[in-house]
Amino acid sequence: MFKKILIANRGEIACRVIKTARRMGIKTVAVFSEADRLARHVELADEAVCIGPPPSKESYLSIDKIIAACRETGAEAVHPGYGFLSENAEFCARLEAAGIVFIGPRAHAMKAMGDKIASKKLAIAAKVSTIPGYTDVIHDAEEAVRIAAGIGYPVMIKASAGGGGKGLRVAWNEHEAREGFQSCRNEARNSFGDDRVFIEKFIEEPRHIEIQVLGDAHGNLVYLWERECSLQRRHQKVVEEAPSPFLDEATRRAMGEQAVALARAVDYQSAGTVEFVVGRDRSFYFLEMNTRLQVEHPVTEFITGLDLVEQMILVAAGEKLAFAQQDVRLDGWAMECRINAEDPFRNFLPSIGRLVKYQPPAQVENHVRVDTGVAEGGEISMYYDPMIAKLIVHGATRDQAIMRMRDALNAFVIRGVSTNIAFQSALMQNPRFVSGNFNTSLIGEEYPHGFNAADLPHDDPALLIVAAAAIHRRYLERNATISGQMPGHEYVPGNDFVVLMNEVQHKVVATPVAGGFDVAYGGDRYALRSDWEFGQSLYQGSINGNGLCMQVERLGLKYRLSHWGTRADVQVLSAHAAELLALMPKKAPPDLSRFLLSPMPGMLTEVTVLPGQAVKAGEKLAVIEAMKMENVLKAEQDCVVDKILAKPGESLAVDQAIIAFK
Repeated sequence: MFKKILIANRGEIACRVIKTARRMGIKTVAVFSEADRLARHVELADEAVCIGPPPSKESYLSIDKIIAACRETGAEAVHPGYGFLSENAEFCARLEAAGIVFIGPRAHAMKAMGDKIASKKLAIAAKVSTIPGYTDVIHDAEEAVRIAAGIGYPVMIKASAGGGGKGLRVAWNEHEAREGFQSCRNEARNSFGDDRVFIEKFIEEPRHIEIQVLGDAHGNLVYLWERECSLQRRHQKVVEEAPSPFLDEATRRAMGEQAVALARAVDYQSAGTVEFVVGRDRSFYFLEMNTRLQVEHPVTEFITGLDLVEQMILVAAGEKLAFAQQDVRLDGWAMECRINAEDPFRNFLPSIGRLVKYQPPAQVENHVRVDTGVAEGGEISMYYDPMIAKLIVHGATRDQAIMRMRDALNAFVIRGVSTNIAFQSALMQNPRFVSGNFNTSLIGEEYPHGFNAADLPHDDPALLIVAAAAIHRRYLERNATISGQMPGHEYVPGNDFVVLMNEVQHKVVATPVAGGFDVAYGGDRYALRSDWEFGQSLYQGSINGNGLCMQVERLGLKYRLSHWGTRADVQVLSAHAAELLALMPKKAPPDLSRFLLSPMPGMLTEVTVLPGQAVKAGEKLAVIEAMKMENVLKAEQDCVVDKILAKPGESLAVDQAIIAFK
């Protein structure tokens, strides 16, 4: 067994690998860019080596620097995690040439599966079900149109070297096929340096279901059931679960056996994933093979009881699998939500900054798990992907797993950056998702104009109102204990309040009792019990005997309450103060229409206009980059540029002015 391994990655996956290596008694080496000097994975590892500046190409993607770090520290093997160099066949081959073990598949398997055209040909040869299509190189748009017509519309045009949704178009007719071919080819050339594209039949109402496989160097191969990954936004996975609510036993077995057949065709050794697209009739077709550990691997670990990182290390060390196919268990249901630094209310734009508060839900063995690479006080950088953590839950049934996920999301406190927690909470309550009757188009169909607060109304607004009154009454109690009051003239808080929520006044009476408050509202009485103290982020307790967990944040004179994804800013007043507030004039917001504002924090990479220039609606004005995402800002109407207020290379805050117009 290895004595020391290097993790060629960062963030939560680096921390995840370190955790397993430590349990196995293996020392670890972290590598880090200058931006990650204080990162959690650096702190957790036994040793750490700086490998360059923040940009990935100068640090985490530098093969030379990682090999040099191995030699410097004496690391015998490298675990690549996912992303960066994890599926780079050259990296694998160069490690082998340097006498360093790659904890993953061999270079030939990675190379064979990394090319979508080559992998599809291999799948056909291995008798794996494939989508009808044309896998040879297509030379021009006219040839693309002829091929598409032969396959039958709709068709999908895809880049051979594509991934992450780039280099992909769906065409429903000849015009879209011609236009999509050229766009796809250009995007593929710019993103991957490879403009080859192929065409295949587009499966309607598709589900994205993948099979986890595991093989050793002794010819043993098993599949570890499936993962349902159909909940996607712009071809990026949002929620994953295992098993799939859609498959029956016969389909599950057939998909697993075909995945193993494909892995055997390339002598696959390590953990890998064979992805399938599944039609509404449960017909399934090979999509691609990911020759690495997947982001969503924890759901498989929950239902099988296996540690996939441990299995990868054991296989890389030459050991045989300790179990056969019939030994692989399928226990209960697991679900994973990706917690990202992005603002769902601003079209999911990236959010960067410092984690002023980071309080994940309590981890419960076999029930709730949090994989993370950050800690309170840490920084979310503009240089890397927006993932903060992965929240994984397990239950005996799918319904139980969903409820545990809802509770865990409720208790996940993050301040300082925006996150997608509210959006994840909305998905956990979406009727189509809860029923299991969904496909990859769910998010696009349910939220066609983006995600808004109105998409997540609370099913019991009274809960927010009575909680706000109880919280404010506790706050007043605290004020009454502040020293310096004159004896006999102490402040005694009242119990009658007006709760202002969504500009509507609600009369509430909150009476202190042992362990909490009895709250009267709307003709009903609520027994609210909690030991919450002012300043705590979570209001935990019970209401009418049912468990309650709500996030609380003080914002000036208001309280921000978050529950089941709903966020409400409420103000609690005395009856007299409420009367006076109703008489106050409303302050109009400032007119910012003369300015181009940055919609997200990031780096301004380009300004395409000059002072005095006349600009037409739709014309490009500036480009901002953050977290591997490029955002092109365009003019909303005809205008004339007055001043340029920010320069390329400058780091921008959200809503910072870039251009002033006349």
